[in-house]
Amino acid sequence: MENTCTDPNETPDMLPPPPGSFIDREELIQHVGEFALSQGYVVTIKQSKKDKVVVLGCDRGGVYRNRRKPVDETSCGHSRKRKMGSRLTNCPFELVGKKEDGLWVLTVKDGSHNHEALKDISEHPSARRFSEKEVVLIKEMTDAGLKPRQILKRLRQTNPDLLSTPKHVYNVKAKLRHGNLNVRRFKTARPCTSVEGNTQPAMTTQPSWRKRYPPRNPNLIGGRFVDSQSSASVDVLNPATQQVVSQVPLSTGEELKAAVFAAKRAFPLWRHTPVTTRQRIMFKLQELIWRDIDKLAFAIATEQGKTLKDAYSEVQRGLEIVECACGGAALQTGEFVSNMSNGIDTFSIREPLGVCAGICPFTFPAMIPLWMFPVAIACGNTYILKPSEKAPGACMILAELVLEAGLPNGVLNIIHGTNDIVNAICDDADIEVVSFVGSDAAQLYMHGRSLANNSKCVKANAGAKNFAIVMPDANVEATLNALVAAGFGAAGQRCTTINIVVFVGGSNSWEDKLAERAKALKVNAGTEPGAALGPVISKQVRERISKLIQAIVDSGARLVLDGRQIAVSKYESGNFFGPTILSDVTEDIECAKEEILGPVLLCMQANSIDEAINLVNQNKKYCNGTSIFTASGTLARKFQIEIETRQVCINAAVPAPLPLFSLTCSELSFAGDINANGKAGVQFYTQIKTVTQQWKEFSSSEGGLPFLTSNYPQSDDGLSQGLQAFQYQSGAGDYQSGDGVTEGLQSIDYQSVGEPLALHSRDFSNGDGVHLALHPKDFPGGGDGESLGEHSGDIPSGNGISPTIPISDGSHWTLNF
Repeated sequence: MENTCTDPNETPDMLPPPPGSFIDREELIQHVGEFALSQGYVVTIKQSKKDKVVVLGCDRGGVYRNRRKPVDETSCGHSRKRKMGSRLTNCPFELVGKKEDGLWVLTVKDGSHNHEALKDISEHPSARRFSEKEVVLIKEMTDAGLKPRQILKRLRQTNPDLLSTPKHVYNVKAKLRHGNLNVRRFKTARPCTSVEGNTQPAMTTQPSWRKRYPPRNPNLIGGRFVDSQSSASVDVLNPATQQVVSQVPLSTGEELKAAVFAAKRAFPLWRHTPVTTRQRIMFKLQELIWRDIDKLAFAIATEQGKTLKDAYSEVQRGLEIVECACGGAALQTGEFVSNMSNGIDTFSIREPLGVCAGICPFTFPAMIPLWMFPVAIACGNTYILKPSEKAPGACMILAELVLEAGLPNGVLNIIHGTNDIVNAICDDADIEVVSFVGSDAAQLYMHGRSLANNSKCVKANAGAKNFAIVMPDANVEATLNALVAAGFGAAGQRCTTINIVVFVGGSNSWEDKLAERAKALKVNAGTEPGAALGPVISKQVRERISKLIQAIVDSGARLVLDGRQIAVSKYESGNFFGPTILSDVTEDIECAKEEILGPVLLCMQANSIDEAINLVNQNKKYCNGTSIFTASGTLARKFQIEIETRQVCINAAVPAPLPLFSLTCSELSFAGDINANGKAGVQFYTQIKTVTQQWKEFSSSEGGLPFLTSNYPQSDDGLSQGLQAFQYQSGAGDYQSGDGVTEGLQSIDYQSVGEPLALHSRDFSNGDGVHLALHPKDFPGGGDGESLGEHSGDIPSGNGISPTIPISDGSHWTLNF
């Protein structure tokens, strides 16, 4: 065979697919096939043991050689007739996929080719194969009595790019007569040029993993829900009943690698998808979340323990982020400055980072994931999401909705697990940024590990101790309602809970009313109608809250309302904890500075607003925000200015801000450079690229050579700021400097009338110490004065002649040194 390469040692520019891990054999083959098409070759299966190994090679694409041997005509003996034939010429390219630990691992055995890339993939015979759907249509139309040309005409109505001929239809009909429907897919030989979205139909029935009891949550890898190969799992318990809701697998490190590889594979196509296309998927996701909000709220109430009212509110707050992501185009705009210098424009654009990851807490099973992945993928990134092992149900529903909305496979991946998966996410070099919400200790550990190993950009939010200051003139009803809702809502299991109330001027008049309101709260399972306070997440958390309360009481605090012994009928085994109020709490009680993460409100006193502000500022380390309740605008403004926490509320509780604004946390409650939500959220998931461009036309001089144009910017008076010196000596026949000095740089002077016109000769002097001029076309020649350019002004000449620069009237001004 004749090698199409000009040099036999030259390797054609066709790259092998990157190695990686895949969830099954079909995904591996699909990945290899799609990558091969982008490089200009087609792969074929050479060997296959379905459950063990698959060997893939290069299908040369119809390049044949003659197998007939020449016959010696002078031979008198009777020569055996050899059958004339041809066969596909082998290419050394070979890939091997093996099943290891439940995953298919791709390795490159030989990545070289002995032929050039196909210029047009339609030249390959496999481009004329029918898809399985088209084969079924051919069978149906054949049964209806249509002839091959009629069948082909109808097929081309839905697939205009179909290259098959009536002969190929006859071949398919012959296979159908023998009962063979295993026709290779046409689409594997068609290069993918744009994101078409996920075309799988909407789920009208429950997926198979939900039909088991208890259901075992699968991972989402490459657009498919796959069960983890790990046999270890964690039970997800209903905190009100202790019944097993589902199981969370402890996924392996190889499964995380497969998820990261799927995200990497999807990133190039997704980042180049138009932002308007990405927005449409966000709009569809928003619509689907509203459709299934009941399902999401019930999953939150069942697994996390929130009341249905709180669960609905959480989903709606998460929806606000999705709605913000729908306008992602406006948030990703860059900046542009025209004519930054002479003929130079400068602009900045925002570009996606690549593979991002998010680690979610149990406190907000739906809202925190919606804080993370919608903004990231709307910016063009791909995402790895690790739900909380205590409440994964809402994340799984969101994953199903995202696929239904049309998000391409691999853009969003979900991996389950606990500490090992968190460590693997921190250590993986292919993950660019990590977003985390969790406890204080976990935040510090994860932030430090990510920075130490791979210098990842990390955004980590931790627990908080939030304050409220109540002035004597505050509206009683509004203040009590706000304190009860912010102090006991969601059983105190959120980072925006008000933990400490500072009453200015005494707390006695407030405590009784506050206790009366708290007693009226109905404690029950979150799914029960009328429930105002649900259980805490686990028995361990319940015991920890009880110990903290006892330690505070032992330190001198007084129990106004004790909720430790509350009992709920029908749910005797639930993790219920009633509203608890402690008074006479002082600054020196150390345990009062810890995040309790329960329905507990601590009451402190201050004699003045200055004392109250000072008290908050001294404990701002773990403070997300602070509120003040007052009827005085003067006091409110004083508080706003002097308080040192980064989130301030006036006559309102401490909420998470609306999505157009960032969640600004203080000191140790946040680790990272950029906060969540709003413009800061977009900044976290993008990087800035600054572009400086100059488009300059070339001009020519009469009777001479065209001027060489520098790439350096010029000042407004036309003086070049460059460093290169070019001179051309007219009539001299060779290149030289005007005074014979070259100083190692190209010195090309254009001499028109005996006066050398130097270009870009900064910081170089001639033999007598006089500096060479820059663009002397602007300067008068002749006389006994030497006209010097702007850039020779920083070095004095050897003979004491000061550099001069011309002004519009032909005179000069002098720079003295």
